[in-house]
Amino acid sequence: MFVDEAGFYLLPAGVHTYAPRGQTPLLRVPLTRDHLSAISGITPNGKLYLTVQYGAFKGPAIVKFLRHLMRHIPGKLLIIWDGLPAHRSQAVKDFLAQGATKRIHLEPLPGYAPDLNPDEGVWRYLKYVEMKNLCCHTLDDLRYELRKATMRLRHKTDVILSCFKQARLDLPV
Repeated sequence: MFVDEAGFYLLPAGVHTYAPRGQTPLLRVPLTRDHLSAISGITPNGKLYLTVQYGAFKGPAIVKFLRHLMRHIPGKLLIIWDGLPAHRSQAVKDFLAQGATKRIHLEPLPGYAPDLNPDEGVWRYLKYVEMKNLCCHTLDDLRYELRKATMRLRHKTDVILSCFKQARLDLPV
């Protein structure tokens, strides 16, 4: 399973439209840096696991997500993720020391290599396809729209699998 985090802001991801020439659509939203943080994991068989929260992910929230994965996925887990400092936090180390290593093995990606992580494609798809030009005025509205977009994506396993192909990863299912 590949895991990654992303931020979703109230400012829309502006994407080309089919508006008539000379009639550029205007997207009106409040100018703010308020955002949601999301963490997801995708599997080579096209499953998507996602958690959203207000504020940045720190060690305890990473542990909560790992526990979520352990509840929903039976057997051993190989988790491949980037070098986010929260991944190396004391909370994660304590979680592993308490016996999680029986089921979870964590592997870091090489330094700054987003092209190797197929989960980056999930973020790209959610932001620039499912939620393109979307204007939300509150974080609650944004959370609702992100939930709907995620539900649509979960039914499109071919899109998730194409993220593995884009990262040039031919993994056995």
